[in-house]
This record gives sequence, structure tokens and C-alpha cells, in this order.
Amino acid sequence: MDTRKSAKDRWEEAYSKGPERDAEFSTMSGVPIKPLYTPEDVDGDYDERLGYPGEYPYTRGVYPNMYRGRLWTVRQFAGYGTAAETNARFRYLLEHGQNGLSVAFDMPTLMGLDSDSPLSLGEVGTEGVAVDSLEDMERLFDGIPMGAVSTSMTINAPAMVLLAMYVVAAEKQGVAPKELKGTNQNDILKEYIAQKEWLFPPEPSMRVFKDMLVYATEHMPKWNTVSISGYHIREAGSTAAQELAFTLADGFAYIEAGIEAGLDVDDFAPRLSFFFNSHVDFFEEICKFRAARRIWATVLREKYGAKDERSLRMRFHTQTAGVSLTAQEPYNNVARTAFEALAAILGGTQSLHTNSLDEALALPTEEAVRIAVRTQQIAALETGVANTIDPLGGSYFVEALTDELERQAYDYFRQIDEMGGMIQAIEQGFPMREISDASARYQRELEEKKRYMVNVNVYEPQDEQDMELHRIDPEVSGGQVERLEELKERRDNDRVEQCLEELEQACRGDENTMYPILEAVRAYATVGEISAAMQDVFGDYRETPVI
Repeated sequence: MDTRKSAKDRWEEAYSKGPERDAEFSTMSGVPIKPLYTPEDVDGDYDERLGYPGEYPYTRGVYPNMYRGRLWTVRQFAGYGTAAETNARFRYLLEHGQNGLSVAFDMPTLMGLDSDSPLSLGEVGTEGVAVDSLEDMERLFDGIPMGAVSTSMTINAPAMVLLAMYVVAAEKQGVAPKELKGTNQNDILKEYIAQKEWLFPPEPSMRVFKDMLVYATEHMPKWNTVSISGYHIREAGSTAAQELAFTLADGFAYIEAGIEAGLDVDDFAPRLSFFFNSHVDFFEEICKFRAARRIWATVLREKYGAKDERSLRMRFHTQTAGVSLTAQEPYNNVARTAFEALAAILGGTQSLHTNSLDEALALPTEEAVRIAVRTQQIAALETGVANTIDPLGGSYFVEALTDELERQAYDYFRQIDEMGGMIQAIEQGFPMREISDASARYQRELEEKKRYMVNVNVYEPQDEQDMELHRIDPEVSGGQVERLEELKERRDNDRVEQCLEELEQACRGDENTMYPILEAVRAYATVGEISAAMQDVFGDYRETPVI
């Protein structure tokens, strides 16, 4: 062997003589992957780029002891049918080791509609729980101590109404707003980008967001007013870099909204949280989480002048990827979910939802939910991955890929800034076009078998597997509508009308809308009535088509 050659030269020569699989060596997002990574692929000083857990720039984790001190929160998303049925599922999850609740609302509630609306026909209670009024919120948490449990509510366009209902329901349990712990998703910008559930145009939506932020800052010190959500951006077909960039750009827009509302950044930024997708490309997901922490800390300190270290710590919830699940051979989804959960854990998540194996077919059964919870418990207690902090930190590959995702995110930030900010970028359709292009590209790669999805375009199943599926009782809708009609008959309707008029006046002026919303909720005004009153002032919104 020629001793004059470097070790790297010798390895490259040996590698070139060996076989190489006919495969697409790139991440799911299209980042090319080299056969080997060395110190030459990693730039920057250790303290500057990585540092230590719990210290700026938080690449390696937001807390000094991470899972050595406390494991992530097991927070399974749940909701279906009526409030009473979902209450029973919540109790089941708590009995089986879940330590945080996450509420899934049905489509009418998400759209600010009541169950008796003609537009709600066929959708009541089918994708989540139907919540029309304070009475439903009281049933939802009946027997569950709201001062002790942490609750996440996946609600966006009518988030102000559901937050008010949660506050008033807690008051009826004797729990003050300052004692409530949890999160409203309340990420309205993500709705325009990906999920398409809104009530008003972007500008008045941001006005309402500011009102909620100010109210929670003053009265709910343990509550996260917004969970800035990349999850739905990824489910819409984005790359990992796009999820990272558009989610953080939304976060920066909310920071600017809080500052415009007269708040000091350190008064509210510690209570902003994030919600990310964990897809099946294992290392890319880990690197995305690490890059996200570093970007957030850097921009908050250098651009927005945050000084409180709590403002710089990006805390996030993770959910495994729904779009990675297959209806074909659904038991294989247990493996997919386990890999995705492991990526979230190695990426340093603060809470985690693991999808159930049957979710490509229906809402999950109790057995499927139990397996999903056990997946997290096995990861936490049997695999050893929680024994050391950021175990992949320092890997040449991981650090190089983290840097690349960070670079791509900053490139998107530059383009968004050139458009005038995230609201202007949304109105021009920029993030939607980028996501659409990425989604189409990935679909072509699947069809051309440049990428594989087991059971879909390779190892296709020969026989269908029989599974017991969760079925929604068709009587749910009728019963919910009957209860709503009874409520409307026995409440003080004159008081309801007065509250709705006061809310409209607040929307026309500059009063904080949370206070009249709370009064309307106390009078048992419904989600649909309150949303409609605000729409009468703020108007509707139709997006620019993306072609």
C-alpha cells in the first residue's frame, strides 16, 4: 500500500472499487448524503455552534439535565363524539400512564360552527369532540382536576372562544386562570399556509391573537398562548427545511405582534411553544430539531433583544407523522411510529404524541392507543436512549446535516423578509407554492420508485388485514344537536344578545376582545354565535389560488 497517500485518500480509493446500491442517497427532503462524514464537514467552534445543554445556543437541549432529570410528557391527542365520550377516553389515558391531555376538536368546532349548522352535517364528532358551548367544556373535564392536569387544545381560528370556555369551566371548578397549565395551538398563520381553517383575514386574525397574548400574559402565567405548528406544514407535503423555516418565520411574526401590542419580549416569549412533525427520515428529523433550537435562540437574542434565557429556549411538542402511515398492512405502522418517536426523543422533544397504528383507516381504538402509549414507555424505560443527553451530538454527519438545514432555513427567512414579512408572503402564496412543489416532487419520486414506501410501492401486500375499527355512533350528531337546542331554550337569550353586541363593539374599536368573549361564554353563547359576531365585523377571507 502506498504510504504516501492519506488515510482519507486510501479509503476513497477502496470505496470507489466496491459496489454501491442503486439508490437515491439523499434525505427525504432532497439533501444529498455523502458516503462518509469527517471533521472536515463540520464548521465552527464547539461553544459557539453546540455549547452545553441548557446553555445558549441550546443546540444540545433546552435544559441542563434533560431526560436525566425528567422524561418528556406523554401527551396523546384524543377526542371524538360527545364531550362525555371524550371525557371517558381522557380518564382511560390518564389511568394508563399519560400525564398530559391533548384535545382534538371536530371539524365544525375547528371552523367556528355549531353542531346545528347545515354546514356541520355529517361531521359532528367524527374527527374529534364536538364542543358548542361552555356546557360541553364542563362535560369534557368533568371529574378531571383542571388545576392539576396540563391540557393542550388543538384549536386555531376560534381559539379565543375555546380558551375562554376553558377558563370559565375551570372557574366553576374553583381554579383561577393563574393556576391553569397548558397550551392553545392558536397558530393562525399556519392555517393560511397549510390547514386552511380560518375565520377572518390575516390582519384581524393577528389582532385577535394579540388580544389573547396580552390577556394570557396578564392573567395566565403558566399558559402557552400559542403552539407554533410545523406539524401541519409537514403533513401538507413540505420538506424538513420548509417545515423548519416557515414554522420559525411564523414564530417571529408572533414575536413582532407581541411587541406591537406593547409587551416586552421577555414578558411573553417564554410562553411560546412549538409543535413539530417527526417524519420517518430518522437523521434528518433529529437535525431539524437541533437546528430549530439554535435558530430560535440566535434570532431572539440578536434581532429581538431577548435577555431572559427562558425566551431563548425553544420548547416543543412532537407528533409522529400521520402521512407516513399506511392503510395497507397497518400493523407495520407500529414500527414507523417507533422510529419517528425515537427521532423526536433523540432530537430533545419536551412532549410527544405517538400515532396509533389504525389512524390511516379511522379514529384509533383503545387497543391501538394503548400500543401507542406503550411505544413511548418502552422507549423511555427499556432502550436506554434517555440515559445521556444529545447522544448523537458531535457526530460529523449529524452536525453537518444540522448546519445544512439551518442554512436552508435562513435562505427562506431572507426571501420572506424581501416580501415584507410572513403575512405578506402568505398573501402572495409563497409558502404554499413551495410546499406544493415539494409535495409534487416527492410523489413523483414515489411513483418512479426513486424512494420507497413499504406496502405502497414496494413489498405490496397480497391480502388485506382484518382489523377492528373504532366506529362513531351515528346517533352522536342528533344527540349533540338536541342538547344544543335545549341549552338555547333555557339560557338567558337576552343576556346572550347583549354580550354578542358588546363583542361586536369591541371588535369595531380597540378594546381587548377576550373580555367580552369571556362574558359571552359565561352567558352560554355558542362557538358559532361568537365566531359569527366577530365575522360580521372582521369579514371573511379567500386565499389567492396557488397553481
